[in-house]
Amino acid sequence: MIPLAEAQTRLIALAKPVSSETVPLLGSIGRWLAADVIAQRTQPARDLSAMDGYAVNAADEQRSWRVIGESAAGKPSMAQIGTGEAVRIFTGAALPPGDNMIIIQENVTRDNDVIALLEGNPPEKGRHVRPLGGDFVRGEMLFPAGTRLSPAGIALAAMGGHGSVPVRRPVRIAIISSGDELVAPGTPTDDDHIPATNALMIASMLDGWPVKINDIGIVADTLDALIIAVKKAANADIIITSGGASVGDHDLVRPALIAAGATLDFWKVAMRPGKPLMAGQLGDSIVLGLPGNPVSAFVTAVLFLKPAIAALSGAAEALPRSLTGILGAEMPAVGARTDHIRARLSENRLFPVGIDDSAALKGLARADALIVREAGAKPANIGDLVQFIPLT
Repeated sequence: MIPLAEAQTRLIALAKPVSSETVPLLGSIGRWLAADVIAQRTQPARDLSAMDGYAVNAADEQRSWRVIGESAAGKPSMAQIGTGEAVRIFTGAALPPGDNMIIIQENVTRDNDVIALLEGNPPEKGRHVRPLGGDFVRGEMLFPAGTRLSPAGIALAAMGGHGSVPVRRPVRIAIISSGDELVAPGTPTDDDHIPATNALMIASMLDGWPVKINDIGIVADTLDALIIAVKKAANADIIITSGGASVGDHDLVRPALIAAGATLDFWKVAMRPGKPLMAGQLGDSIVLGLPGNPVSAFVTAVLFLKPAIAALSGAAEALPRSLTGILGAEMPAVGARTDHIRARLSENRLFPVGIDDSAALKGLARADALIVREAGAKPANIGDLVQFIPLT
C-alpha cells in the first residue's frame, strides 16, 4: 500500500492537460481556462454615479443649486457645471465633465429647478462615485490560466470585453462496470443479483463537469470480456473500471488491463474505504480502477477521479478542498489507513451517519461531508476540530 497523498500526487502526474478550444461565454460554465484572460476595456470607463441624486461642482460651497440638465445611464450630460449649478443624475450614469461630486436625492428638497441641501447633510467629495477603473483597467489580468469559470466569472469576462474564452476541451470518460452479479437499474433481481449503481452514480457526480461519458456497460467476470471492454474504451482520456480490483479469483480487472497493454503506476492505497484502488496508463489514457462497493467507489471518485479530470483540464488546483469543522460525536482511534467517514453537517457540527460499511448506501445518501482522519490518529472527542471535504 502507498499513502493517500502519494497516490494522489502520482495520479495527477499522469494527467497531462488536454487540448484547448475557444467557446462562447454562454457555453463556458464549469470549464477551466487554457490561457490568461486579459481585460480588453476599463471598467468603469468613466466616473459613474452609484446613487440617484445630483452632481455638483466639488469646489462649490453653495447650499442650493439650479438644475441645468440630466445624466442617465447610457445618456450622459455633457453640461459643464458652474457655481450654483447641478445636474440631475441617476445610478450608473456618467458624471458631467469636471471635478464633481454626488449629493443623493434623499439629502435635498426640490422646488421646480432648484434644489436645497437639508440641514446636517454636508456633501462628501468622492462619496457615491464609482471611479474610472475602480473595478479593473484595460490590460489587467482578470483570470489566470487554470481558473474554473463560475457564473460570476463569466460575467466578469463579458464585462472585460470578451464574448468567448479559451478553455480545455471536455475530458472523455469511459466507464466499465465489472461483475456477474450486476444487472441494469430497474431490472427485476433475484437474491443473487444486484442493480449496477456505480456507473450511474459516477456519471451523476460529474453532472455539470466538462466531460463526455461513454458507458461501456456491464461486463462479465471473464478475462476475454474485460479485455474487449478495455479496448472499446481506448480512445477515452480516462478509463474507469468499477469492481474486480481486489485480489479474489474473480477479480480480473488488473490482469485484463495488463493483458490489454496497460502499465500500472500503483495498486492499493492506505485509505478506508477504497484500499484496492489502482491507477496506470493504457496508451494515452489514464486507467483508474475503482472498487466495486459503492461507498468505496464514491469516495475514490471524490479523491481521485475528480482530481484527475481537473488536472487533465489544466486546473491550477486539482485536489478537493478541505475545510475545518467541529466534531459532534466521539470517534475512535484510526488504524494504519487514512479514514473517510460519511458525515452530516448540522448546526455547524459534523456527525457521522449510517453504518460504517463500504456497501451501505443509505448512510452515504444522507451524508454531505467526508470527515478525514489521518492514519494513526488518536480518539477524537465532541468539540474537537477535524478536517472534512464538503460533498455539496
